[in-house]
Amino acid sequence: MKAQLRRFVAGAPGIVGSPWTFFCAVLATALWLATGPVFGWSGGWVLWPATVSSLAAFLLVLLLQYTQNRDTRAIQLKLDELIRSLDQARTQLVHLEHLSDEEIEEIEDEFRELRANQAAQARRRP
Repeated sequence: MKAQLRRFVAGAPGIVGSPWTFFCAVLATALWLATGPVFGWSGGWVLWPATVSSLAAFLLVLLLQYTQNRDTRAIQLKLDELIRSLDQARTQLVHLEHLSDEEIEEIEDEFRELRANQAAQARRRP
């Protein structure tokens, strides 16, 4: 089940974000508008696309969140591997995302100061 979900989720953004999907949505909207006179512009006629679009938006948000979480985990692992492979790197940065906000702020200040020092040294060079 997990493998099938992963395959579906991997392919879904390509389908959802394709020009064909946009074309199908425009076509469905045009068909819906064309049926307005047939249904007398009734409340049910108006409610149907609102319900469908709300459900589709809800499902797409869940799909995008799952995809985002998976991509973030993969990127974190890649960065962890890069940090681990460098001799001079501080390995405590591997799990940086698990630190408190204050600890992250301290490290950010340290890198900000390092960048400022490097910029000052670059200005002094001829």
